[in-house]
Amino acid sequence: MGASIVFILKQVKHGVLIILLAEDTPDDVLLLQHAFQKAGVAHRLEVVCDGMEAMEYLNGENAYADREQHPFPEVLLLDLNMPRMNGFEVLEQVRREPRYSRLLIHVLTASSREADVQRAYDLGANSYVLKPSRVSDLTAFASALNQWHQFVCLPRYPCEKAEVQRRF
Repeated sequence: MGASIVFILKQVKHGVLIILLAEDTPDDVLLLQHAFQKAGVAHRLEVVCDGMEAMEYLNGENAYADREQHPFPEVLLLDLNMPRMNGFEVLEQVRREPRYSRLLIHVLTASSREADVQRAYDLGANSYVLKPSRVSDLTAFASALNQWHQFVCLPRYPCEKAEVQRRF
């Protein structure tokens, strides 16, 4: 799987994860869809093609202006190698914005270069995950991510009314 991936996940009523996938390879989109389904993750998948489109989604711009249709995420899974705007650039822009300070960002990439790991953490990534190459490993990753988010408490963003959101 050598491709550009950005997931944005949000747990909403009834445990459904809202996932934004920025992916420029249709085959990888299908593999990830399969992994989340096989893991039994209740999800809604939206697909964008690159880092620029991921920023439009985060900013609620253009096609993503309707927050009922495209709610703000709580977690971003970010590939480093994407067209138009790479993952490092996305990470840098997101971390410069105070309104996104609580957004959890997990880099999901094929790069195992130590320099990339260091740079991602220096720019504010919450974790760095090597992209699984087998569907069974992708499924295990999707399941582990889902399980973790069922137990974590995350604060809501300033635009949201409640102070804490609990996963169940």
